[in-house]
Amino acid sequence: MACDFFKEEAGRINAVLTFKRSELLYEVKNCSFIEGTVMETQSEHNRHTVQDVGEEGNVDRITRMLDLAVAKCKEMMYPFTKTQVEELAAFDNKLREREVYGIVLSLPGGFSRTSLAYLEKLIHEFVVDRAMSEWMKLTNPSKVRLWEERQERSEVEIKAALMSRRTHLRRKQSPF
Repeated sequence: MACDFFKEEAGRINAVLTFKRSELLYEVKNCSFIEGTVMETQSEHNRHTVQDVGEEGNVDRITRMLDLAVAKCKEMMYPFTKTQVEELAAFDNKLREREVYGIVLSLPGGFSRTSLAYLEKLIHEFVVDRAMSEWMKLTNPSKVRLWEERQERSEVEIKAALMSRRTHLRRKQSPF
């Protein structure tokens, strides 16, 4: 994860949040391994199905979920991520393993750097939670609700982080 500030115009700052696919995938694999380890099952097949998220073929499904989760984040933060369509673009449905996912934000000039760092961590959690909920739908349906709740909590916190404090807090000087 990283955050770069790159351009200031009309009182706004553009920032880019970047998320390495390898780090997101690593976290999904770790969560899946733990889920498989603590599973109450007599079947080793069921256990390894949950844990094999990073295997060939399975990782393709997770890649699609990572893509979808990042797109959802961009849409969730629309007032800060909107961009004009400058020319007709053709979209295809080819699976691409991006090395890095980026989210470009146009923020008010006084937006807090600490809020942005917090937002970055929340987005990381949201993306992992979204991928895990989808993987659990396929491999361990009893855990789907847990991961969906985590995803929903991250979504609420992302929206709150964007809206809570966009500029410096100024307090009036008064003894009363």
